[in-house]
Amino acid sequence: VNTPERLREIPSPSEKDWQKDDEEDFFLLDPDRERDALPQPFRMIRKLLMQVFESAMEIIERREMLREAQNLKVQPRKCFPTASFQVTGRANCLALSGKYIFVGLSMGLTAFSKGNLKDVCAWDAAKTEVCAIHASDLGNECHVLLAVDEMGLVWLLFFHKDSFLLTKVLNEVADISQRSACVEVVLSRRGDYAGILLQGNTKAWLEIYQLPKDSWLTEMEKKAVAAEALACSESFSSEFSVGTFLLQEPPVSAIQADVQLDLPVLLLTVRPPKPITGTSFKGPVDALKEVDDGSMLGLGYNHLIKDSQWELQEAIFRSTYREYLEAEGVIKEEIPRHATFHFLLPSRILMGPEMKVQPDIPVGIGVHWDGNHNFCLYLLNRSLKEKGGSDLKPDVVWPCAAPIACSAVSSCSRYLALAGEDATITIWDKHLGYPLSVTAILEERFIRSIHFL
Repeated sequence: VNTPERLREIPSPSEKDWQKDDEEDFFLLDPDRERDALPQPFRMIRKLLMQVFESAMEIIERREMLREAQNLKVQPRKCFPTASFQVTGRANCLALSGKYIFVGLSMGLTAFSKGNLKDVCAWDAAKTEVCAIHASDLGNECHVLLAVDEMGLVWLLFFHKDSFLLTKVLNEVADISQRSACVEVVLSRRGDYAGILLQGNTKAWLEIYQLPKDSWLTEMEKKAVAAEALACSESFSSEFSVGTFLLQEPPVSAIQADVQLDLPVLLLTVRPPKPITGTSFKGPVDALKEVDDGSMLGLGYNHLIKDSQWELQEAIFRSTYREYLEAEGVIKEEIPRHATFHFLLPSRILMGPEMKVQPDIPVGIGVHWDGNHNFCLYLLNRSLKEKGGSDLKPDVVWPCAAPIACSAVSSCSRYLALAGEDATITIWDKHLGYPLSVTAILEERFIRSIHFL
């Protein structure tokens, strides 16, 4: 065995091997500090590059989140038109009734066939621009139309097969200065009634008309039978070499040449509610007598508050909230000039046990005026004495806690939705007369429209 002559010794540490003070915690140091030790301008360039990189990563992450959220949503179905048709002039509005499409144009209106989209006939006798159309199918290829032109006139038209018949201009007056413009039109589903909201210079009112559609249909049937008989007599009187012949349908112009349709009947004239003033009753007995006489209880007119009490209450209110009234400005109460109304089918609220009505024909209307708390219901089958009165009172008053902003009635006319200015929606069962649900929307929201789906 070879052994070294002398064992190698471990050398003693020297001073150069000693650990320096700044290197004792080298394992705790941040590696980025080495980059911070770079000289200028490399540190500034590195800082700018890092900011650009971080901003880019934030944008990428945000886009990825938006893309994932979009993928989770239900994608809407894209619908493309299956057919199109050209109109003469500018199309302002349209209405669908039966197998016809009625289009309001810059000059009159036109009827198109829904099957082949061909022009059936046009009406431009008035030489006016039609801005709104409402149509209803009466059956037997007859339709009733309400057209509103640019001047606010309401044209009641009757359409039969291939021709228009002008029945009446509902708000036409001899003196043009006294003319009232129509701002809203509602036609009942089967064409039994029509309602128009008119506005004058300083007032507004609602007119409800009954359309004699049964007499219209009877008149058109009589004219059609007479035209066919005339065509048959002319065919038999003519000499033909062939023993058989084809009896062709007479032209529509021959059928409608002498047609005289009955005019609509004005049923109701509903005016906005008057502001509540001081009482004229001397005591509670007089107020009770007024109620017994048949006046409607619920509008707030039959009270015992005097004018002096109203004035005192107004003075107290102004003195208490003076700073708020001066900051916002005092708005003087005005008579409302716009109303929303609906035709209502029979229900327990509107009809009594002895009333005989048809389930699909309206028996009343529901009206609420802007800024008013009450939803008023009026019966359509009123006596002549009640119709002639200047101040028509509602049959049922539906009070609300806040002014009504908008309303909607379901297709079956059983459910009523009232949205108040306090952003609260109440669903009522009109047949039973109690609320089904009350929903409060977020604060500082104003509901402009509401619909049943």
